[in-house]
Amino acid sequence: MGQDVIREMKQEEIPKCVEVIKNSFLTVAAEFGITEANAPRFTAFATDERRLWYHFCVEKRPMYVFVHQNEIVGYYSLFMEGGREVELNNLAVLPAYRHMGIGHKLLEDCFVKAKEMGAESVNIGIVEENTILRKWYEQYGFTHKRIQKFDFFPFTCGYMEKRL
Repeated sequence: MGQDVIREMKQEEIPKCVEVIKNSFLTVAAEFGITEANAPRFTAFATDERRLWYHFCVEKRPMYVFVHQNEIVGYYSLFMEGGREVELNNLAVLPAYRHMGIGHKLLEDCFVKAKEMGAESVNIGIVEENTILRKWYEQYGFTHKRIQKFDFFPFTCGYMEKRL
């Protein structure tokens, strides 16, 4: 058995990370009635190897994995938005590994990495109707900044920020 570790993702791990992201976001989709038909751009349906490859190889986004017993069970990436803000993307933990503190560890790691990148804040977008997730982020110092409704989503997007 391997030790739990958060480390940079390797290019050859893109397929596994796509699987982690999709399976993680599918639980949100199921809970809120989000389908590929009514929201093809939702993370659970829009994430594929091509997209992650582009983020990794072209945009050079920092991407990180949580490895538990030699298996990738968690993921997140960062995107410098310009200025001193970082966007946290696709924080994901496979459903079978939730409630084990992995999301907490990934989020704390994100704060460290964002500071190392020179960021003063971390931004995230969530399904606004997901009040449990919103409260979880608020526990870590995120504040609600705004909401936005897009025609291509059957839900409202909520935007949150944490000052570092």
